[in-house]
Amino acid sequence: MSGLCRAELDGYAAQEPSRANGRRGHPGAGRQPIVAAEAGAQSAGNAERTRTGAAILWRTVTRNARLLTSGSLLICGHQLCEAMVPVLIGVLIDRAVKPGDAVQLLIWVGVLAVLFVALTMCYRLGARHLMRAIATEGHQLRIDLAARILDPRRLRTSQRTGELLSIASTDADNVSYLLDYIPRIAGAVTAVAVCATVLLTIDIPLGLAVLLGTPLILFVLHFGGPVITRRVAEQQEAAGEATAMSADLIAGLRPLRGIGAERAASARYRKVSREAMTASVRAARTQGVYLGFSTSLSALLAVGIAVLAGWFALRGDITVGQLITVIGLAQFLLEPFGTMAEVPSWIAEARASAERVGWIEDARFALSPGTAALGPGPHGVVLDGVRHGSLQDITLAVEAGQLVAVVATRLSDAEAMIAVLSGQLARAEYSGEIRLGDTRLEDLALGEARRALLVEPHRADLFTGSVRSNLTVGGFDPDALTAALHASSAVDVIDVHHDGLDHSVTERGSSLSGGQRQRLTLARALLQAAPVLVLHEPTTAVDAVTESAVAQGIAELRHGGNAGPFTTVIVTCSPALLAIADRVVLVDEGRVTVEGTHDELLERTEYRSAVLR
Repeated sequence: MSGLCRAELDGYAAQEPSRANGRRGHPGAGRQPIVAAEAGAQSAGNAERTRTGAAILWRTVTRNARLLTSGSLLICGHQLCEAMVPVLIGVLIDRAVKPGDAVQLLIWVGVLAVLFVALTMCYRLGARHLMRAIATEGHQLRIDLAARILDPRRLRTSQRTGELLSIASTDADNVSYLLDYIPRIAGAVTAVAVCATVLLTIDIPLGLAVLLGTPLILFVLHFGGPVITRRVAEQQEAAGEATAMSADLIAGLRPLRGIGAERAASARYRKVSREAMTASVRAARTQGVYLGFSTSLSALLAVGIAVLAGWFALRGDITVGQLITVIGLAQFLLEPFGTMAEVPSWIAEARASAERVGWIEDARFALSPGTAALGPGPHGVVLDGVRHGSLQDITLAVEAGQLVAVVATRLSDAEAMIAVLSGQLARAEYSGEIRLGDTRLEDLALGEARRALLVEPHRADLFTGSVRSNLTVGGFDPDALTAALHASSAVDVIDVHHDGLDHSVTERGSSLSGGQRQRLTLARALLQAAPVLVLHEPTTAVDAVTESAVAQGIAELRHGGNAGPFTTVIVTCSPALLAIADRVVLVDEGRVTVEGTHDELLERTEYRSAVLR
């Protein structure tokens, strides 16, 4: 297997444990957007937010107003019909069973049947409307969040990848569930109002017991809301942290095995997972205590109403049918009482998730692209007095049509160079000037920069799907695809599978070897035919023979006789890649120290020590 230069080997080995511990790797990237890691704590980032969780919940309501209104009305109709069932049974007993009137019995049984049909249809149609609203809102939230996370202007946020995934999935769903909570609350209020009205009609003290007891219970339960909100927020934050760490560990599993850090990584994950479990148990315990207390209060009120009705029946103040109605309503009231008692818990969970969604929606973008357009190609790249990270006053001119290699003796210099060339740095993150052609990179319109410049990082991902779907985006030229596969020596990756380009690829390309993944991602980059292509160590996972073939393939495809006016920059320590370069630039201690061809620079000791292995 082809290796890295010594400085990069040491750097990558040191970097992998830190990635598993949740810290960032290099900031370089290609056309894929990057999430910027803020230096400040999460609370500091949240201080800039202007949108509250309540505002996000209100937006959820307003943009689903039609379905929410129709669904809520139908659910209220269902609860109204449910409340009328014990009323009709009481009427049936007083008017048909007690006097023994068969005709009245048939009439009221028919009315009861119609009532059941009505309540069934109300629930069925209402649930359909509401489920459509919930699914639509959840999907829309996930799309909106994904668009911001993947925005090429680079989102500024302190959340790691796993946390962002948790927010864009679990929290987005929790926010959409508000559209389920509101109809439930409206239905519960309708049920209580109908029951109170019926009980007032039967006997005023019974109705007053409901009208006075319900607000009293809700007032007492209101004090549990803030506690539940805090516990749920802690639970969601801890779960997001555990998800983020697990994602980092999976991404760095092979390097961790290589340096024997599995136990240390497992210990860190167990600690975070245990904290998440503790937070979940604490939140569940709080919600359980709250639910038990609220259910007990509701049951006591319902039992009190039933006992009071029994006392009135013994005194002859109400009929047997009315007693049965009251007992039926008292039992029925347990459901809306329970629903209303759970409202603070539901709202707390939805609001906590909405606050987390707000972290992404209100995070600022790192880049403020200009509006300038590039002139006609070909285009070169110029770094003029650039300082970023470990780079110190770098000045480098890559003329249009050249293939230039950059050798960095330190990993930090290589990664800083990729970050600078990627165009993914905010203006405040570097000093000096970066030009693409005759235009400053920061002045270019985003589409122009992405069309002309492609930076392929050392760690590039493949996605779940087929080999074809990973290589091509939209339309493509079959001949260009074949040429890119040959140039990257990826043809044998296709030929070894009987499905060819339709061979399935699992998440992160884990079904392929490291060399296969690297060649396919290189083929994908070459297929784009970008006027300016920047590669970072594209051959570290292949053998020496394949590496030499890849080097010749890159040179032939992009700078051969039939190639277009392409400019290529390769940040590498590979002798095979350095040998094909028109010019090699050595960066040592953050500065350009010498330039020349590969053969010329081999006469220098510092260059030989960096590239020969």
